Amino acid sequence: MDKKKLSNAAKILLKIGVTILLIYLISRKIDLVQVKDIFLKSDPLYIFLALVAYCLSQVFSSWRLLDFLRSIGMDISYGYNLRLYLLGLFYNVFLPGGIGGDGFKIYILRKKYQLPTKRIFLALLLDRLSGLWAIGTLCVILIILIPQVKIAVALPIVALMLGTLVYYIVLKKFFPDYSRCFLPAQGKALIVQSFQLLAVICILLSQQFVGKFSPYLFSFLVASVATVIPVTFGGFGLREYVMTHASGVFNMNQSLAVFVTLAFFIISTIAALPGMYFVYRSSEFANPPSEEEAEQFEKDADRSIEQQSPSP
Repeated sequence: MDKKKLSNAAKILLKIGVTILLIYLISRKIDLVQVKDIFLKSDPLYIFLALVAYCLSQVFSSWRLLDFLRSIGMDISYGYNLRLYLLGLFYNVFLPGGIGGDGFKIYILRKKYQLPTKRIFLALLLDRLSGLWAIGTLCVILIILIPQVKIAVALPIVALMLGTLVYYIVLKKFFPDYSRCFLPAQGKALIVQSFQLLAVICILLSQQFVGKFSPYLFSFLVASVATVIPVTFGGFGLREYVMTHASGVFNMNQSLAVFVTLAFFIISTIAALPGMYFVYRSSEFANPPSEEEAEQFEKDADRSIEQQSPSP
């Protein structure tokens, strides 16, 4: 086995190990039988509505990415971008390790449009950053609504305003091409995260929930940020671990909180299934990178990451 295959195998084994460890730690804090009972009594109508809300979030997410790609001169249609986006979702969920969903998108776009890896990489990176900004914005709104948080209302609002200003100035100064789509991209990012919160609300309503939504929604957003760390498969285990700890802070039902993230994971997995068509049936993306191309791509990507720090 060569070094590249050994490295990929090690990454997958590490993710499996971390996921198993997190599941074990969660099982020591909550009653898994109770979580199973919650699953069995779920209202399927609300679960279906949660799936619809999540799918709509992904439609807007692909539209947001399209703004960044077009800002660097890509003449790319919405339909093509959506198909590539769905393929990336499938790769992220079902093909862990290796080149990954984002990596495959960069590979395809570089091959089709002959743009430098760094330019495409930055478009995807800034697309993700806009999502983190939207999560931060919604967290500020929600934290004001949580009675357990004793904090002056002005503090998170001022922090958000200053953070947004710095974000825009840095984008405008160092990445002027990408800054052209700042307002539409941030607006779509808010819509994306709002639809995902709507999915969480539907999951809660599937249990005839009548309490305060804000602690669950805020904890879910914080858990979503934690999944940026690529140590598990699609965030599975990590979201649930964060939610078990947040439950103690915000007096949430631990089993219900874990059910929310598990149901969301299952919904996101189902939503990624259409990407299978573009992997196995569509001639549009029929030529995945070979071992040599993938290896060269990874070297180029690593080089672009190292060089991404802007010079004054």
